[in-house]
Amino acid sequence: MEEENNNIVSSTRESDQPPLPDYHGYITVLSIDGGGIKGILPAVILDFLESQLQELDGDHVRLADYFDVIAGTSTGGLVTAMITSPDENNRPLYAAKDITPFYLENCPKIFPQKRRYLPFEKTMRSLLGPLYDGKHLRRILEEKLKGIKLSQAITNVIIPAFDIKRLQPVIFSTYEAKRSPLLDAKFSDICISTSAAPTFLPGHEFIVKDDLNCLEKEYNLIDGGVAANNPTLIAITEVTKKMFESNTDYFRMAPVDYPQLLTISIGTGAARVDEKYNAKIASKWGIMDWLLHGGTTPLLEIFSQSSADMVDFHSSLLFQAFYSEHNYLRIQDDTLSGIENTVDVATQDNLERLVAIGQRLLNNPVSRVNLETGQTEPIKDGGTNQAAIKRFARLLSHERRMREVKKMTDRPPVVTRLTTTAAVGNRGKMDFSVNNSFNHRLTFCPMFSINAFTSSAKLFSK
Repeated sequence: MEEENNNIVSSTRESDQPPLPDYHGYITVLSIDGGGIKGILPAVILDFLESQLQELDGDHVRLADYFDVIAGTSTGGLVTAMITSPDENNRPLYAAKDITPFYLENCPKIFPQKRRYLPFEKTMRSLLGPLYDGKHLRRILEEKLKGIKLSQAITNVIIPAFDIKRLQPVIFSTYEAKRSPLLDAKFSDICISTSAAPTFLPGHEFIVKDDLNCLEKEYNLIDGGVAANNPTLIAITEVTKKMFESNTDYFRMAPVDYPQLLTISIGTGAARVDEKYNAKIASKWGIMDWLLHGGTTPLLEIFSQSSADMVDFHSSLLFQAFYSEHNYLRIQDDTLSGIENTVDVATQDNLERLVAIGQRLLNNPVSRVNLETGQTEPIKDGGTNQAAIKRFARLLSHERRMREVKKMTDRPPVVTRLTTTAAVGNRGKMDFSVNNSFNHRLTFCPMFSINAFTSSAKLFSK
């Protein structure tokens, strides 16, 4: 019955379906992994990326101005909502530079570290319920994001979660939210859900109703990392689906004419170099050890990291298959150790250490995960992450400018009347019309001289 309701509502809003991005050469994608307090790492990276874009295009620009799709899981979903939710002027609520201070201020309140746990106390607490009540997270998200809905995002957004009642992933997508109101949840509900990591934060239940309050859909959600801790492939799949749902017949196009993907994927770090687990140790584990061992949660850490690595590996192969590997940038640090790799140790020292790791990551070489060794290895002649981000910033800036030019040239002509004096025998004055969008074109054509306009007037006066 619920599926029928979705189909009914979807058909009534088919005309509201968002079009494929009006690209020039690229369709642009930004993806942010999950990882609790380690969201500070992508926050530092995004701050640098936005600063580079501002150097090129002005202080007013934001990340959402450049990406056709921004995807985020868990803490990455929170970052995604922050940089795509509109304020009263339909501009992003947060600039990238505001994300790190937000984490430094709120993480200690979301994951309070009031005192050192006694032996086995943390284990016992996790057996009785979530380690943290999530009240501050809910309050701050509802306060900052208010009633903003997914369909109101400044650019297209994708945030995964997992419905524990139906045992299936739920992909919150702006594309789909604009087609069906039952998929158009509030950003605050989505962020609370995708951040609800098992054993750490409670799951989230909410209901979404249609525009007429006739139909409703119930959600029972937990952490999006259960479905896709690295949402890059989900974002690429969503864009591809929209391409083939559009009116363009891509099957008749030569591959060279396909729009290219330009993708930045940012991880939240891993501790592979520690090699803290092995088969001999794990062979003796019971359920409690899999949930809590040495202050970490092996089960959660293993499936989230393996999922992220597989997505990175397949994404890299996808871009190589289309001879566009330079259009894919994965930024990840697998040298974290100890509490640096925890998702909840929100002490001031650890949070500041994560900021420093994020800044150090900028100077690390561009790398890819090697599934045979499990290590992240530098790419030959790949340069540093900082240099790669600068290159991507130039590509993003150029793409945005070309789209603006296209909008101006595609704008319907608006005709105004202009009177000029011309020597036309004894008739004295002659009226002629000009397109007032010509002035916009002058902005993007510095080689044009106002003399060109004068010459045109003289030509028409003959």
